Amino acid sequence: MIDPDRPGEADDPGSDDPAIGSDDLAPDSSDADPFGDADPAIRLDGVSVSLGGTRILDAVSVDVGEGTFVGLIGPNGAGKTTLLRTLNGSLAPDEGSVRVAGEDVHALSSKAASRVVATVPQTTSVTFDFPVRDVVEMGRTPHRGRFEGWRERDEAAVDAAMRRTAVESLSDRSVTAVSGGERQRVLIARALAQETPVLLLDEPTASLDINHQVRTLELVSDLVADGTTAVAAIHDLNLAAHYCDALVLLSGGRVLSAGDPAAVLSEENLREAFDAEAVVSRHPVTGSVYVTALPPSSDDANGRVHVVGGGGTGARALHLLSAAGYALSAGALNEGDTDAEAARRVGADLVTVPPYSPVDDAARAAVQSRVDAADVTVVADVEVGDGNLANLEAAAEADRLVLVEQRPFSERNYAGDDGFAVYERLRERGRVVEPGDLLSVVGELACDSFRERDGGEGSSSAGPPGSADGELADGELADDDTVTDGRASDLSSR
Repeated sequence: MIDPDRPGEADDPGSDDPAIGSDDLAPDSSDADPFGDADPAIRLDGVSVSLGGTRILDAVSVDVGEGTFVGLIGPNGAGKTTLLRTLNGSLAPDEGSVRVAGEDVHALSSKAASRVVATVPQTTSVTFDFPVRDVVEMGRTPHRGRFEGWRERDEAAVDAAMRRTAVESLSDRSVTAVSGGERQRVLIARALAQETPVLLLDEPTASLDINHQVRTLELVSDLVADGTTAVAAIHDLNLAAHYCDALVLLSGGRVLSAGDPAAVLSEENLREAFDAEAVVSRHPVTGSVYVTALPPSSDDANGRVHVVGGGGTGARALHLLSAAGYALSAGALNEGDTDAEAARRVGADLVTVPPYSPVDDAARAAVQSRVDAADVTVVADVEVGDGNLANLEAAAEADRLVLVEQRPFSERNYAGDDGFAVYERLRERGRVVEPGDLLSVVGELACDSFRERDGGEGSSSAGPPGSADGELADGELADDDTVTDGRASDLSSR
């Protein structure tokens, strides 16, 4: 989609920190490149647009192949609507060129431009009280002369558009009397009546309920399957990922990333574009890329806990401790592990290694640094082998340690005598608890950590949630280093 040799192209940082295995999120290389056409349906070359003295689009270059559904995504003010208005000829660029269906759209008359590109506006409000069919018939205006009468081919185009959008039954109703979802389909029908090769949609699902959102995007997908090229500004990232062949992520008027949804919707890209933390995974039902936004980190967290788990054994502890207000770290975990996804969902500072790889020296050192920084280290009821034994060795150095036991260690030890030796050290140094007692014991140990930092047992500190000492007093934590809430980082990529 993006030609790196053309001006104004930003590097695509890709997805080097997925919530699941990188192979699982990789685009299907067997699919044809929707942007590889030698003669694309849309070509923007170095397009810059300024409004009121402010640069809105800055050197945007994008090629879109025929029969492709492209989603424009990005934060408010990124330039999505401006880009659509530039594509349909409403705004002339200060620099660069726009070609649609081989035509320089800004060299065409308004009528001529409307024969190559149709636009469905963001607002579905219609000022005048026209019957639905009359609104759809307005789509034939670009094809008719000023004094030209209504022709049979105009009638056929309107009938086909209304049939395709399932608004035939609304034909005689006032457009102001139908629902928002129905009105959206009427406006799409008007655009279809223009019979253009390119369809632009500005926030087509805005203000619609989920049923009409799905119906609208299913309709657009069907049109694309029949050869129409569609470009839509879409606010909902998950809908965009599910329905669009490719995405263009705009940020600050520039293309931050473009291509397959799995590559564009990386955690790094979302952090840069939206200034937000998010987890990127696969939807368990649809298999589409799925984005889950995380709440902002809190500077008044009730202490820091490092969790050693794997295979789902640490997920409950991560969610429970996060809900109690603790800043969390976790790992090391294989990319794609259930606990790795759980850690990202709660915004934990995560150490990962590639799928099926053992904890190497770099990851071992990263785990040790997080154990050293934690007020409490929790070891879940995890199965232990040679690959993750280093996690337990690091945990054995913790000052305050909790072991969650549900099964005898002999049933989950695959590391032989080395595993038994390390686990015995853990039991000697730590508190062994059942899952139901985890929160209260962590709270108690976190209180001990606070007291030590505040100068001993005589200080007037109070504990975090779940502890016997109750709530932490305002201003209790003076050491900022102990409460910073680190975010997901894939150390294997460094």
